[in-house]
Amino acid sequence: MDLLIIETATLDHLEQLQKLSITTFTETFAEVNTAKNLQKYLDKSFNKEQLTAELNDKNSHFFIAFLNEIPVGYAKINVNTAQTEQHNLAAMELHRIYVLQEFHGKKVAQKLFEKVLQIAQEKEVQQLWLGVWEENKRALQFYKNSGFTVFDRHDFWMGDDKQTDLLLHRKP
Repeated sequence: MDLLIIETATLDHLEQLQKLSITTFTETFAEVNTAKNLQKYLDKSFNKEQLTAELNDKNSHFFIAFLNEIPVGYAKINVNTAQTEQHNLAAMELHRIYVLQEFHGKKVAQKLFEKVLQIAQEKEVQQLWLGVWEENKRALQFYKNSGFTVFDRHDFWMGDDKQTDLLLHRKP
């Protein structure tokens, strides 16, 4: 039987987190973006200095999912001023939730999402929100099934390519 454990990430998880970030983001977006734009984004967002700063930010929290002791996915939440959009400081942002493709269908994303909901309820936030690329149909379906609705949109830069993220929210 598979054993899924979700741990709060610390600096000790930096290399695992970086590898998961690069691999999952590449698996998700490489086919629909140029290699140059993808690499620009990976270099900017998932370098060790950036991830260290995010791990050290008291308003950001990472949770890594281990399936049979193998890191297979993670979620990141932001509160207060760490949120990427400052529309509601009483809200919590689900900034990232990624699972390695080979582990899709094993309920890893669902368990990570349940952890995020638990934290949102503990923090008594008014709203849980996220941004997702309008072309990421798999993620949009997951969030729709999880009770999110669209409330706005914003520009997202993938290297030199301006894309549109839909902003979704729900009550925790």
